[in-house]
Formats: sequence, structure tokens, C-alpha cells
Amino acid sequence: VQLVESGGGSVQAGGSLRLSCAASGFSYSTYCMGWFRQAPGKEREGVATINSDGSTSYADSVKGRFTISKDNAKNTVYLQMNSLKPEDTAMYYCAVALGWSASYCRKVDFGYWGQGTQVTVSS
Repeated sequence: VQLVESGGGSVQAGGSLRLSCAASGFSYSTYCMGWFRQAPGKEREGVATINSDGSTSYADSVKGRFTISKDNAKNTVYLQMNSLKPEDTAMYYCAVALGWSASYCRKVDFGYWGQGTQVTVSS
């Protein structure tokens, strides 16, 4: 399984970025793709998930600002981030959970991770 993130960068508060995660190396019909982030000195936290049925979930801190979506034909998951705030600054990671229980998108089931892409929001 390979996950390759792109789209990070530096933006001013209020701006937007779109992250992409290109996935390869698996063909499970049941899966969950997720975006996580980790700021310096903080634990990694879940941002958004989308499962193979298209159901989505979001952290309270990003609801109404971020949108997760997927393009099955391109095996790519996106995270559209609008109204960015300085507290959104972090390394953002794409991850995938596979197998029969993956559709529940439990953090413990995410076994494959990308290398991360940095998002920096200045005030």
C-alpha cells in the first residue's frame, strides 16, 4: 500500500488549500480513508474520514470549513480546507484502514500512512 500526499503549503489566515492523497497497492471493497494532523508538541489527531460507502465524519474543530471527498476512478482522496486558521498549522497525513471493520473508520484500524504534507497558516 502506498499513499502519497500533496497540496500542502503556506497560506494566510482565511485562505484555502486542497490536499490530495493518491492511493495504490490495495483493492479492498471495504476501506476508510482519513486525514490526520500533528502540530509540534501535540498528539496526532483525526481531521476527517470517508469510507467506501461515502460516509464522512469530521473533527468538531474543522466542521463547516473542511470537506473530504474521493475520486474512485483516480484512487485519490481530497481534503478541501477553507477559512484556514493559524491553529490549523500542522503536518497533515493521509491514512487508510482496510478490511471488514474498516468502514467504521476507527483510528486503531488505520494501518497505512503517507509521509505527510506540511500546512502552515499565518495570521
